[in-house]
Amino acid sequence: MSEVVIPITGDEPTDRLLGENPLALLIGMLLDQQVPMEWAFKGPATIAGRLGGLDAHAIAAMAQEDFVAVCSTKPAIHRFPAAMGRRIHEVCTIVVEQYDGDAAAIWTGVESAAELHDRLRALPGYGEEKSRIFMAILAKRFGIRPSGWEDVAAPFSDDEPRSVADVDSPESLQRVRDWKKMMKAANRSKADKPAKGRTDHS
Repeated sequence: MSEVVIPITGDEPTDRLLGENPLALLIGMLLDQQVPMEWAFKGPATIAGRLGGLDAHAIAAMAQEDFVAVCSTKPAIHRFPAAMGRRIHEVCTIVVEQYDGDAAAIWTGVESAAELHDRLRALPGYGEEKSRIFMAILAKRFGIRPSGWEDVAAPFSDDEPRSVADVDSPESLQRVRDWKKMMKAANRSKADKPAKGRTDHS
């Protein structure tokens, strides 16, 4: 892909894989839920180490449950390795069937952000927010900016350090962590407030 390094796991070869292997980046983003970012984005390197490489054709050719076993072997790639293993297998199958096994073909040459958004949303596990964050990663870290990407990827296209798309150094990773903590604290604070017009008589 490029010489870009995504400094998120604390391990340079693992971070480099995310920048060099499009499938690694796609899988890392897929795993980025309900676990720390570092754990999620370490998953592709763990899989590559167990399979001798990271290739969509090879993964899609495996029986799904055999691949799930690879993902579930301790240390597991995720808090829910079976469910995530199945999703990864499904994504690799789509990459093989629709993009000739090249994950980068999902975004290479795409002219409009709307088209890229639709391609990402069609992938198993890629919901609305995840798709927007991935578009922001492509734009901010790799310079892949199809027409209208800022609007389609909003709010992750702004300068707020709110997601992995904003990580380009250990310092920026800490800023993203701090922002997420601040947002969680703010949401907890809102949840603790009584509803408008309601009085707590306890």
